[in-house]
Amino acid sequence: MQAGKPILYSYFRSSCSWRVRIALALKGIDFEMVPVNLIKDGGQQLAIIEYLEETRPTPRLLPRDPKKRASVRMISDLIASGIQPLQNLSILKKVGEETQLTWAQNAITSGFNALEQILQSTAGKYCVGDEVTMADLCLVPQVANAERFKVDFTPYPTISCINKRLLALEAFQVSHPCRQPDTPTELRA
Repeated sequence: MQAGKPILYSYFRSSCSWRVRIALALKGIDFEMVPVNLIKDGGQQLAIIEYLEETRPTPRLLPRDPKKRASVRMISDLIASGIQPLQNLSILKKVGEETQLTWAQNAITSGFNALEQILQSTAGKYCVGDEVTMADLCLVPQVANAERFKVDFTPYPTISCINKRLLALEAFQVSHPCRQPDTPTELRA
């Protein structure tokens, strides 16, 4: 390991790890990845992204404008705290195998209904205006989870459009779960 080179303990499919990998790629930060097999969500992803923003402020993931910054945090919190935890493996195990798909779909669509309305008033090219923000780092992994759980995207044109634009960006491509060192062979791109 190089001196001062950050270490990311990461699981290829973790939404939390994916958000951090996107932030590191956007900021051009070289890091060492140590794959781990997660049993439960670590829950520190937003704190890590906020730390990166404070210590390496370019490119900005939080807008300078306080109203836009508040919108970014609101969207990020809705996704990372209000949607994603409800379809985590630990919750799905408690729900029971026979109702997992329905449970996850209901949790995601409930959150996406609120998110779609918010994005209709905040979005430009991305979640809040025309610059990639922390909200976008949260959106893409959640959309991937929704796709895994076969959520119908017809009611979510804004979410779909933003996600498509983000997936075209290099930082989102290199951080994708199918391109991680610990991705099982059958799931690699």
